[in-house]
Amino acid sequence: MNSLSPYRLRSPCHGAAAVAVAVAAGALALGSLAPPAVAAPGGDSPAAVTRTDPFQQRLDTLVAGGGAPGALAAVRDRNGRSRNYTAGVADLRTGAKVPVDGQVRIGSNTKTFVAVVVLQLVAEGRVDLDASLDTYLPGLVRGQDIDGRRITVRQVLQHTSGLPDYTDFVEISSATQYVEPRELLDAALAHKADFAPGTQWKYSNTGYVVAGLIVQRVTGRPLGEEVTKRVIDRIGLRHTYFPAQGETGIRERHPHGYFADKPGDPLLDVTEMDPSWAWGAGAMVSTNTDLNRFFSALIGGELMPPAQLAQMRTTVPADPAVPGSRYGLGLASRPLPCGGVSWGHGGGIPGYVTRGGVTEDGRAVSIAVTVLASPDLKQRVVAAVDEAFCR
Repeated sequence: MNSLSPYRLRSPCHGAAAVAVAVAAGALALGSLAPPAVAAPGGDSPAAVTRTDPFQQRLDTLVAGGGAPGALAAVRDRNGRSRNYTAGVADLRTGAKVPVDGQVRIGSNTKTFVAVVVLQLVAEGRVDLDASLDTYLPGLVRGQDIDGRRITVRQVLQHTSGLPDYTDFVEISSATQYVEPRELLDAALAHKADFAPGTQWKYSNTGYVVAGLIVQRVTGRPLGEEVTKRVIDRIGLRHTYFPAQGETGIRERHPHGYFADKPGDPLLDVTEMDPSWAWGAGAMVSTNTDLNRFFSALIGGELMPPAQLAQMRTTVPADPAVPGSRYGLGLASRPLPCGGVSWGHGGGIPGYVTRGGVTEDGRAVSIAVTVLASPDLKQRVVAAVDEAFCR
């Protein structure tokens, strides 16, 4: 779903469609790519990956012709056999290989982690999904025809709140600029609501800034600490983290991430950035294998009681560009061409796009490409996800 990763930051130099964090990163032209690198075996049950593997060939096409500098994926079948794949290069300057199961910025997949924390608090009786935002953030959510007394916790998690998306309005002047969550919320509240609460569905990153602030108010702890304790540590995600304040790098082996203002422009290396502007909407870092583990644990009931998982999976029609797509509470479902549905989220942030999901019968797929992709490339990534699920 394109609407699950609509990051657009305003910049005095580049206009509304630009990503200003790329300005300070320096330009790097897209040259010819080295031959795609074959992944070493990995996952729960190692299996050899060869150049004749149909999915490897599909991943290779994502970098063919310069669509993406690099791509990496983790695929698990219904029998529990897992494979890791790579294609392209990790660094356009050096031609280094893409690291197997390397870390990437996971963008809006962060929302699912945050929603899990909120629903755990619901299970503990500390948050009520149908309570107003004013119950937890009294007087904070106020703006032009925006009133936190008329918006519920459920609506911000479900994207039915009507809150305008702050990424349409926030201005970032430097890749290393730190932004407070309250600044992100204030940027949205300076504009009119998109619609009356509960009357429509429209993706808005602002809801997950609000959700993060609720977590902090209720627990008295930073959002990143709660995500770490309640999710990351609980299910043993060894390569996943919520960046600390001021942290601009990626901690472990990773491919570089790139961005171009428009197709054909030189690619900018935007790997180093302060993701505070994304915060509860998209700041986290993970790997494909960890994302598969996370969504499998979630759907498998390891992270919350059945009642709250049922709430999370109660969906409404979502992105009209994706027939059959539906959105619950930080969790999306999408029909597969071979039958059944996948559950997941997806994310896009300057430098990286991730797509994938899990199924009820134990299949799991996660793919990342190392560029904030064009709509065409995003569709090709989704097609690769479908092929992995259905082959």
